Amino acid sequence: MIFSNYAWHPSDQPEVLKKTDKKALRRGRIFDFFKLLLTNFIWFPYLFIKFLLKSKIQSPTSQNISFYGICVNLDKGMEQVGLIEELGVKSLQIRFFLSDMEHIDKYLEFVKSFLKESDKHKGDDKEIMLTIIQSRAHIEDKELLQKDIKIVFEKFSSITNEFMIGNAINRIKWGFVTIEEYLSFFEIIQQVRDENFPTLKLIGTSVIDFEYHFTIRTLFNGFKIHFDKVASLLYVDRRGSPKNTQYGLFDLQNKVEFLDTIVKSSSKCEDKIYITETNWPLKGTAPYAPTSEKECVSEDDYATYMLEYFSIVAHSQKVQKVFWHQLISAGYGLVDNRDGKIRKTKAFYEFKKMVEESQNGK
Repeated sequence: MIFSNYAWHPSDQPEVLKKTDKKALRRGRIFDFFKLLLTNFIWFPYLFIKFLLKSKIQSPTSQNISFYGICVNLDKGMEQVGLIEELGVKSLQIRFFLSDMEHIDKYLEFVKSFLKESDKHKGDDKEIMLTIIQSRAHIEDKELLQKDIKIVFEKFSSITNEFMIGNAINRIKWGFVTIEEYLSFFEIIQQVRDENFPTLKLIGTSVIDFEYHFTIRTLFNGFKIHFDKVASLLYVDRRGSPKNTQYGLFDLQNKVEFLDTIVKSSSKCEDKIYITETNWPLKGTAPYAPTSEKECVSEDDYATYMLEYFSIVAHSQKVQKVFWHQLISAGYGLVDNRDGKIRKTKAFYEFKKMVEESQNGK
């Protein structure tokens, strides 16, 4: 069965599915794709014109420490605890895989390891966002999803109230075949939240890359859902600066502005945005880089582009947090861990400097 288990790539993501498997999964889903097309036919022109007419003046602003977030993963080891303390980061994103329910207590202990002893039941020392990674079994089985998400909320609600639902939902290799599947998935989780954990915040829509036609469908639909914050896995031109443009118009600033326009125009969400994943792939790191060598950049350029990214987003004043993906990864992280050694890149120290400056009010 397709998706019975994820075939995992060294760059920390599922392997790309075969074309024949994609075709088989999409068979019989024509009406779902029609709704995606129809929604955008109705809303995209209006939203685009609204974006073109809005004021896009950036203004210098200092960010508090919570703005600078980092992704840490259980499988990257406990070295991350000391590295996070060195960076001084307060906002952490940690993934939990629904396919790994049998090891949920390991994830819980991992999350707690980043907290001060006095805060292990409150999470005051850090602001934790737990990302719930979908599995095909939980997408297809409503009762299984209801049962397991209730366990997740019970386990983690004492140390965080923020849960991002789904990851890269517009990439079939991650499990969702259509956006309608994601919306149904979120609706079930929201029902569990509303009935049992009303104080928890649910974050979506978790669309990756500049593919806002998917974002539009998640925010303009007939489902009984509401996002407490909107998450975007917003990568830019991997071959260069975030000041570069796509389609002649959309540099990072305009991508953020257009996303803000979409969010503010929807009744399905609060006017709060998190960028939950971004980075650049590093040269000479195959097979750990998520792209080919052609798209990879040097460590010096990586650090420069990272600083530009945070500066542009901060000045937009449209985004509450940016989570850098991730702390340890040979192919795109702030720290290279090949050969069992921890090597901090230039970007690690630049990130540390940004956090320190936020504490000093610069």
